[in-house]
Amino acid sequence: MEKTPDGLLLLDKPVGLTSHTAVRKAARLLGADKAGHAGTLDPMASGLLLVGIGKATRLLEYLVGCSKTYRAVIRLGMTTDTLDQEGTVLSEKEVPDFPLEEVEKALALFRGKISQIPPVYSAIKSEGVPLYRRARRGEEVTPPAREVEISRLDLMEWKNPFLKIEVECSSGTYIRSLARDIGEALDTGGVLWELRRLRCGPFSVEDAFTFDDLAERYEESSGVILEPSKMVFGLPKVAVSEGDLPALGKGQSIAAREAPPSSPVALMGPDGRLVAIAAFEGQTLSPHKVFL
Repeated sequence: MEKTPDGLLLLDKPVGLTSHTAVRKAARLLGADKAGHAGTLDPMASGLLLVGIGKATRLLEYLVGCSKTYRAVIRLGMTTDTLDQEGTVLSEKEVPDFPLEEVEKALALFRGKISQIPPVYSAIKSEGVPLYRRARRGEEVTPPAREVEISRLDLMEWKNPFLKIEVECSSGTYIRSLARDIGEALDTGGVLWELRRLRCGPFSVEDAFTFDDLAERYEESSGVILEPSKMVFGLPKVAVSEGDLPALGKGQSIAAREAPPSSPVALMGPDGRLVAIAAFEGQTLSPHKVFL
């Protein structure tokens, strides 16, 4: 097998694996020396995981802030310490057969920009320590509220005590917290029961590969991995000439033919491939990540 190309793998992570374990397994199946991901999926969740392969791991930072779309199942009438079905049950109560109008009214409270308190069991750091570690030590932890945006929140099914929803939201939104808050709005409590990530930015789980797919296509990794340029869809693109490549390859600045709309920029070679990420400084483009 030829060297595994650098780029982006769209992985359909199964339930039961941490994101870290899923990335390691994908890298092993592809024969890749280096891999990383852009945004954790909890072990109980399935769906789209963006995996950078090889040198393209240096581009993952440009994917972290992507909007996300999820399909979730919330179980009403229950609360747990982790806000999902895997935690210790704190309370249970009977759930009324709410009319759809009442459920929709509760969901409407969470559309748009909202203030959300993240779960105590999360990787957010407090005083340099992940909150989940402090919580496991029995420390009292109160995560600060943060502003998130939910651009779409659709009710897909209501079958007591389960709510199925689809959510399109900003990066940093916790669906576990949303489940808790919807449960509180209905005065029943609620926990996240199932979660599947459908989209990250322009990437869809419909185009993602399972581990079985990767095992079957081991010899065709070039057909599985997307070009690194796909990972910088949010950056301005600047075309460079063949004559610019030697300087860029040495990490040297080149003259900017015109000012880009923002910085950093993706420098694209004559063949349409990504050659560098550069900062616009004065009248020059200074590369800080080179892929030649």
